Amino acid sequence: MELRKDPITRSWVITGDDVPDIAPRPESSCRLCPDSAHAPQLVATLSGGQRAVVHPTALYHIEGEASRRADGIYDRMRPVGAHEVLIENPRHDGHLWNASDAEIGQFLLLAAQRIQDLKRDGRFKYVSIYKDHGSSAGQEFEHPSSQLTATTFVPRRVLYELRASREYFTQKERCVFCDIVSQETKQEVRVLESRGDFIALLPYAPRVPYETWILPRTHEAAFERMGLNRPHMLTDLGALLRRTLQRIRTITESFHLVLHTSPNSLHRSGSMGYWKTIDEDYHWHIEIMPILAAKSKSYTFKEVYYSPLTSETAIKRLRDARIE
Repeated sequence: MELRKDPITRSWVITGDDVPDIAPRPESSCRLCPDSAHAPQLVATLSGGQRAVVHPTALYHIEGEASRRADGIYDRMRPVGAHEVLIENPRHDGHLWNASDAEIGQFLLLAAQRIQDLKRDGRFKYVSIYKDHGSSAGQEFEHPSSQLTATTFVPRRVLYELRASREYFTQKERCVFCDIVSQETKQEVRVLESRGDFIALLPYAPRVPYETWILPRTHEAAFERMGLNRPHMLTDLGALLRRTLQRIRTITESFHLVLHTSPNSLHRSGSMGYWKTIDEDYHWHIEIMPILAAKSKSYTFKEVYYSPLTSETAIKRLRDARIE
């Protein structure tokens, strides 16, 4: 396995002829449950039973150096990094939409701890946390869980956000995400719900129907910094996440969820200018991309997204959804 860079899009791709079988396989017992005799290697645990374990078929490995090198006009390197499974709840049925707010808060605290810990490693430029739920989303484990990857590069989507945020800040000396939160709060057209210092909204230009973001109202670039410095806020965030997923699940059971936090600014890049103002111009947030039964064109024509439903129409149904 190795990483190869597309010189046109600048995306890194994992490829190789020894790709592990990561398709879901039926098991007699769940290896992520607390009493499993075949549990993966433990990385960290919290008192509530939330745990981080090494992914059983990890794509990234912590040992060694990336050894980036040229291959003619191309770039390649070893898949050095980390690949973990974050167990959201010790209960096999303790999903984010039916767990208690305190349990979800503990999972979010675990996520913050793992991001902060991995950012101490100067090799890692970015730590991603994501959840793929449902067969259409490529769900890998039945047990309630998310996944974490620490990489020696910043994913392309995050690079786009960093560059756009920096340009907006350069022009207006304001955070673009803060301006979005401010305008959406005033208009109240696409705001789904608020809880404490957090807001759930549908973006003005959705990539897919019912796309939803969760953001903090006050400016903060790094999720882990907020989570570790103000852990009491995680219960409100957990409640809003739970209620948002309940609403989305009245539309579809399948979705992608991704946490966007700042890159590793503990080891700042000397060549990338956006690292200099990142604490001022970037704003962490959670993006939820529902997958509808009828396949959206958004998933086959990625660069010009198509959503047959506006956020203004979609939010009416999500607001009216019956949730707990």
